[in-house]
This record gives sequence, structure tokens and C-alpha cells, in this order.
Amino acid sequence: MKKSFLFIVVLTTLFFCSEKRPATKISQTQNAFYLKAREFRDKKISDSAFYYYNLAKDEYLKINDSIGAAESLINMAIIQTYYGDFYGSIESSSEANTFLKDEKDSITRRDLSSSYNNMGIASAFLYNQDSAITFYQYALKYNDDDDKKYIYYNNLGNALISQKNFKLAQKYLNYAVLSKNHENRARAINNLARAKFTADNNYNPLPEYYAALEIREKDNNLDGLNSSYGTLADYFFSKDKEKSLIYAKKMLQTATTINNPEDQLQALQKIIIIDKNNYNKYFEKFQSINDSIQISRNKAKNQFAYFRYGLEKEKAENQTLKYQKAEKEVQLLQRNIGLGALSLLLIGGFVYYKRRKKRLQRENELKIKENELKMSKKVHDVVANGIYQVMTKIENQENFNKDKALDELEFVYEKSRDISYEKTDIGDTVEFAEKIFNLISSFTSDHVKPFLTGNSQNLWDDVSGAVQSEIFQIIRELLVNMKKHSQASLVVFKFERKNNLIHIQYKDNGIGIPENIIHGKGLSNTVSRIEKIEGTIIFDNKTEKGLKINISFPTS
Repeated sequence: MKKSFLFIVVLTTLFFCSEKRPATKISQTQNAFYLKAREFRDKKISDSAFYYYNLAKDEYLKINDSIGAAESLINMAIIQTYYGDFYGSIESSSEANTFLKDEKDSITRRDLSSSYNNMGIASAFLYNQDSAITFYQYALKYNDDDDKKYIYYNNLGNALISQKNFKLAQKYLNYAVLSKNHENRARAINNLARAKFTADNNYNPLPEYYAALEIREKDNNLDGLNSSYGTLADYFFSKDKEKSLIYAKKMLQTATTINNPEDQLQALQKIIIIDKNNYNKYFEKFQSINDSIQISRNKAKNQFAYFRYGLEKEKAENQTLKYQKAEKEVQLLQRNIGLGALSLLLIGGFVYYKRRKKRLQRENELKIKENELKMSKKVHDVVANGIYQVMTKIENQENFNKDKALDELEFVYEKSRDISYEKTDIGDTVEFAEKIFNLISSFTSDHVKPFLTGNSQNLWDDVSGAVQSEIFQIIRELLVNMKKHSQASLVVFKFERKNNLIHIQYKDNGIGIPENIIHGKGLSNTVSRIEKIEGTIIFDNKTEKGLKINISFPTS
């Protein structure tokens, strides 16, 4: 229930700057953009609020009001977190922090506390719990508000649960339950019980779960009820499927009422697994909501990026046109203006150059990060999985030829050198269907019998080399994870083509894949590769025995 809990906190913090602050050189009431932003924020028209906060920030910077600029940026960051632009949110909060220098000032401390809390929430959504914990600790360091400290204790405790540091999590959550605010107290009670139960499966968390539920029912706190229903659905999943389904459906109904698509997805995930008779109906609804969320998030990210940087670019371009016009006027009035006008032009050019240099530097840093990620994925897929495949052959085939093993290791070595020199792969003369057959067959052993069907060459004829390469790495990743974790004795691959889609079905009779492996680096790369070729992958780890994975992707 991490995401459900965090979205409640985002909603709570979205209006953090509602308090009045002392007037500086210009008060908020005199900044028309800031007033307009708050008006849209209160009406929950967040894109317009973000736009006017950005304009308000620029207006405050013009008169050196650093507090006003920082608060505008923090509000922008919180809106970005709410709409899923987590990296952008952290960047906006970080920029806000640069304007908050006087740590002894009460307004500065309040703003820093809210900013770091937002950075912690965004980091938690990115599954970067180490950073989240650090940011929450900073939020507590600068906080002077007794009511807000319970929120930060709760956030910190929740992040520590994700890190499986249950003892320290319980320490902070025991502080959080002291809150006099019903909403904060119910959230802390629920999380504390979850921490105790996760640490000790013999512990009975139901009295605390129901206590939190009762508080939320009395307050008609629908966001909080969503969290309670989800927690109870998870608790009863392995104990009483019928009760688990009841709470999952309550969660879906409440999430639909408050228009919370994230919680709708979580509820549907539980229902799909439990209510197999209505699998198709709920799965179609899940896909529809998930697609809508992705479209909405991408739209919001692009819109926020444009508001922050696109408008900056337009301003710079307009400034350039002004300079060009001014230059012509300088030529006509050169006898009167002389060196003064030239000096102003040079100053303006210098400002534009600095801005452009900063933008290019940021773009270069992003390119470097992207290249590092690509290199990491290549090393994992080509070198690590290649060596593991050779090891599997040596381990399971009694008559495996030593020279052949050395040749294959030399091939992996050459591939690793190609990666270091950024060489592209040379085309393989072996047909792709044969490569797939050889790959799957190489994992045959006394304990594992892989089978495949439908893998004919005409299946792959019009599939591009780039897509074939991605599919090869995906299948090898599944086989490596099967070998390492599944304890399976039977593995089946089924290849099928329908219209312009190729479907690959993987089944084994192993122990399934724990959640920490599904979200591990290897299978995370698999999901990334599927998305790269515009395909889909579905993990079914809840069958009676084993694991089932369905992959589909377009042929062109």
C-alpha cells in the first residue's frame, strides 16, 4: 500500500503554503501571478496553477524575493509529484532549496521542511528508499510545526518498512501515533500494525487495522478508507480469499468514487488474482485505466517541462530578436549612442550565453546518464547472461567440448570488448529461429527439460534485426532467472503469430518468482526491453504451481 499511502500525503502537502508570510519587498498579495496560481490550485486545476507559479517565481526573482521564488517552486514540485513527474519534482524542490539560505529564519525552515518532505515522497515513488529516508530526516531537522512532525515520522517509518528495517520503523511510527489529528493518527496506527506484522507473521494486526478503519469511517475519510481496505485485502489474501475479495472490491468502489486511478489499479490487481471467473472483465478495466494513467502522466510531464523550459527558450529567442533589432537601431544612431549602446548589447549577449551554456550542460549530463544506463544493460545482457549460459552448458552436458566452451567464452570476451569500444553487432548468418532453438536447448539438464513449439523461421521473417535482438535477450533473461530461482523441472515456450502480433507464452512448474525478483534489475531490464519494442509482458505468479508469462509485440 505504499503508493496509496503516499498519494494521501501528497494531497495533504499540496496546499502547504496556505499560511501567510511576512511581507518582504513585495508581498504575495501584490504578486498577481501567485494569487492566480493559488486560485487555480484551490479549484484543483493543477496545470494552470503550475503555469502561474512559474510566472510568479520569475516575478519574485526580478525583485530579489528569494522566499517567494522558493515557495512558488515548492508548490510546482508538489504538483509534479502528484502527477507522476517525480524526477522533475525533485529538480524543482532542489532549485527551491538554493534560495532558502537563512536556516535560522522560521519561514525558511518551514519551506525547507516541506521541500525535503516532497523530495522524500518523490524518491519513494521512484523506489529510491535510501534517498527518501535522507530527505525525510532533513524534513524533521528543519520542522518546527508539531502537527507536521507526525506526518514526517509516518513517512519515515513507511520508508523504513520498505527497507525492512522494522525496528527503527516502529520507533518512528510510535511517535506518529501520538498525533491528535485523526487522519494522521489512523495512518500511523495502520502503518505501525503493518510494520509489526511484516516483521513477525505470528503477530495479529487486525485490532489495529480495524481501529484505523473505524477512525476513518467516523471521519468519512475516503482516501484513508482506501488505504485500510487495501491493507486488509493484502492481509486476508493468504488467509481468507473471500474476505480479501470483499475488501479489494470496497477499495475499487471507494477509489472510483474519489477518482483515484492509482488505487483503482491496485484494487483491480488484487481482484484479478482472486476472482478468476471474472478475470477478463477486470483485466480489460485494468488495462484501460493503466493506459489512461500513462497518457495523463506523459502529458503532464511534457506540459510541466514546456512551462519550465519551453517558455524560457521562447523568451531567449524573443530576446535574440530584440537584440537584432536593437543592433540595427544602434547602426542608425551610432553617432549619438556610441560605446554605451555597444556595452549594453555585450552585457545582454553574455547573459544569453550563460543561459545557453547552462542548458547545454544539462542536456549533456542527461546524455551521459542515458549512455551509462545503456552500457549497464549491455554488460548485463551480453556478458553476464552469456557467461551464465556457457556455465549452464558446462554444468549440464557431460560431453560438452572444452574447445567449444573456450570458443564461446572468447565470443563473450569479444562482445565485451565491442561494448567498451561502442561497436555495433555484426549480422549473424544463423537464422533466428535456429538461434532461439539453440538458446533454449542450451539450458537442458538432468533436472530441467525445456520444450518449445511454434518456433518456425517464417514466424520471424519480417521482424527487424533490432527487435529480434531484444527478443533474444528477453528469452535468455527468462531462462537465466528460471535456472537461478525457479527450481523448475519443466519449461515450455510457445510461439504464435496472430495478425501483426507475435505472442510468446512461457510456463514452468517451479516455485514462482518472489516480488523482490520480479522488480529486480534483470527482470526490470526485461520489462524495459518489451516497452522499447512497443510490446507488453504479463507475469502470472499466482497459479496453482509455477509461473506463467505472456509476451506480445508487433512485428513491425
